[in-house]
Amino acid sequence: MRIFTAALATESNTFSPICIDRSAFIASFYASPGTHPDTPTLCTAPVTVGRLFARERNFELIEGTAAWADPAGLVNRQAYEGLRDEILGQLRAALPVDAVVLGLHGAMVAAGYQDPEGDLLTRIREMVGPDVLVCAELDPHSHLTAKRVAAADFFVAFKEFPHTDFVERAGDLWRIALDTLEGRVKPVMSVFDCRMIDVFPTSRDPMRGFVDRLISLEKADPEILSLSVIHGFMAGDVPEMGTKMIAVTDGNMQKGERLARELGMALFEKRGTFRMPEIDETQAVRQALLSKNHPVVIADMWDNPGGGTAGDATVVLAELLRQGATNTAVGTIWDPVAVSIAMAAGEGAEIPLRIGAKSAPGTGAPIDGTVRVERINPHAEMRFGDSIVPFGPAVTVRLAGIEIILNTVRAQSYDPSLFTAMGIDPLEKDILVIKSTNHFHAAFSRISSEIIYCAAGTPYPNNPALTAYKYAPRDIWPMVDDPHELDVAERGVG
Repeated sequence: MRIFTAALATESNTFSPICIDRSAFIASFYASPGTHPDTPTLCTAPVTVGRLFARERNFELIEGTAAWADPAGLVNRQAYEGLRDEILGQLRAALPVDAVVLGLHGAMVAAGYQDPEGDLLTRIREMVGPDVLVCAELDPHSHLTAKRVAAADFFVAFKEFPHTDFVERAGDLWRIALDTLEGRVKPVMSVFDCRMIDVFPTSRDPMRGFVDRLISLEKADPEILSLSVIHGFMAGDVPEMGTKMIAVTDGNMQKGERLARELGMALFEKRGTFRMPEIDETQAVRQALLSKNHPVVIADMWDNPGGGTAGDATVVLAELLRQGATNTAVGTIWDPVAVSIAMAAGEGAEIPLRIGAKSAPGTGAPIDGTVRVERINPHAEMRFGDSIVPFGPAVTVRLAGIEIILNTVRAQSYDPSLFTAMGIDPLEKDILVIKSTNHFHAAFSRISSEIIYCAAGTPYPNNPALTAYKYAPRDIWPMVDDPHELDVAERGVG
């Protein structure tokens, strides 16, 4: 067998002022054919996992480009079309193939393209024809459009949020693909539109129990090949935004349709109960200062570069300074200008510096002060499970008892190695401030005495009922209370 694999992924916050060009992919992750390192990146795991399966099951793996950009705003047209055409050209040169196995995110939006993944998949389908298997791994924070469903045979999405299972789900993708090619299964995909948009952390119930139920169903019934929840991405203003349920069954469309609907409605019935409890910055800092055990983690959850924000908000930092917090570390504030100034000054220098809040309204005000440059790391990296995530060049500066990591490559706070890479022992700090909605939880929960979810400022549109969408559906929850009930009423069904 000959199987082509490639990856093209980013998450587009259409409200973010930061555009993505080709250099953003190169700064985050770009691997030309055959050069992908053995360590997987979030959405490129199908490439590295495919290598393992190729050795184990003796097929020819043809690798195309793998590219990932840290989330931001729109991808510029030239960057998307260039990377798309690069992969399509590689596929064309590889023909004939038996299958195309892709790593995608699913929430990319590019200038001129509201559905880039649908565009890519449709072009692939047109190139390989109706009989070649086409499948992809998706991030659940994606948009499952009708165009994508029509072009692909099946999708498998990460089940966990934080996304600790992207390698496992790539394994599921490959197993189903190879079992299909070898005649053992005939996957059919069913999709149910939950008519809602929410946040679904699997680090707590009720989503923890729901995902455990999906895993149990898959294990108990060999006819169920895969069950996935597409959470949706509320900062992506596109016409088909929202939560969807996918059921992939072995040739049993009727069963898949029933499963997708039953599970999707079970999610819908618990709408509004999934999100973490959130408090504002004043309460968060006060609560952290009162804690008897350390370190306390304050998650600045809506200034999350993993959701496409700049990551330069200063609202929590300003509150820490106002309440006199010390023995505290902040990781990170994105500020390439401040980094360049501090790097030029050198370690040990004391300099006046303006920090953060340059990207957009709702991120606070810049912080001015005399800082000491504590650490410079030209190539700072942190871990995220099996992945390595760059966030440098970066510097650590000290201001009034607070150590602040300033970075140039935007990345959310995944792991305590963020701090150790910058000369800070996180276990010695009273308070750690990080920028992440929930991906931090798996790693930071192992070292923290307490986690405080803080909703500070408005860098991210986190209330869909109030967000000024132009394209997203308005007939879904929480924009309306029960769109399924409205559907029944409109049809006149009792």
